[in-house]
Amino acid sequence: MRLDYQGPLPEILGFLLLPRFSMMAFFSAVEPLRIANRIAAQPLFDWMLISEDGQPITASNGMTLLADCAIGDVHQLPSLAVCSGFGPEQTLSRPLMAWLHRLNQANCVLGGLDTGGFLLAEAGLLEGERVTLHWESLPAFQERFPSIETSDDLFELGERRFSCAGGTAAMDMALEVIARRHGPGLAVDVSEQLIHERIRTRSDQQRMSLARRLGIHNRRLVEAISLMERHQEVSLPLSEVAHRSGLSPRQLQRLFEQYLGTSPRDWYRNLRLERAWHLLIESDMEVLSVGLACGFASGSSFSRAFRIRYGVSPREVRRQHAG
Repeated sequence: MRLDYQGPLPEILGFLLLPRFSMMAFFSAVEPLRIANRIAAQPLFDWMLISEDGQPITASNGMTLLADCAIGDVHQLPSLAVCSGFGPEQTLSRPLMAWLHRLNQANCVLGGLDTGGFLLAEAGLLEGERVTLHWESLPAFQERFPSIETSDDLFELGERRFSCAGGTAAMDMALEVIARRHGPGLAVDVSEQLIHERIRTRSDQQRMSLARRLGIHNRRLVEAISLMERHQEVSLPLSEVAHRSGLSPRQLQRLFEQYLGTSPRDWYRNLRLERAWHLLIESDMEVLSVGLACGFASGSSFSRAFRIRYGVSPREVRRQHAG
């Protein structure tokens, strides 16, 4: 979404819809623009739905939208949002990559909703940029593109690139664009129409706080879990987790059993296995590399723990996803 548009109104925004795109993210981006047009009583924005071949495109929820045109029919746009979902790299073809590069050369501002950043990164269009994605997809992106700066913010708006975490974060990004371009008053009015209680800022957290997410309020236990979440690739010894949280190992054990019904060791292992599951599905990393990236010392220990936790092997999950 362009911040420096100087052309005639309405400003045209392109939405590239890819197979299994996130309908929630797409509608959350479009609806604030539609309501802004109605409240302003003039067409401030218009949008164009684009698919690679111009044919209808099906979202991850099974609903199908008609495309306005194919990529070959579009040669210039003020801005383009890449809308994707699961397995985004699988949809990146040579013609699509060439088209994105042509738009970039024509001064189009490119961005991604939800996992759209994967395609832009794969096309080599995010070097030197800062990007955000849905929190589930961030670990896979960071492993695949370690040189690209990432954040876990709701959205990023730059001069040449934009991105958002998907879901309703696209709504907050659209409201931010409306506020910057047409005044905060209009953005507030649009937010009220959407029954969106508060326009969230870029730096608002994607996820609930640990205390709310887990329903616990013991400060030291929350700190221990936070440490575990931040140290998954190279796991901390539990004695170190306890020390940094101001607890003894025995107190740490007791708090986990009291509030979460499990041991710190099992909690930490399951946390790393959940990360491994997402990496298996959302990246093309080798299975062994996934295990090592999630703090397991060997492929055999990773596979054994994964099978105990999920009832299937990591390779079976990878095959199912590929199918």
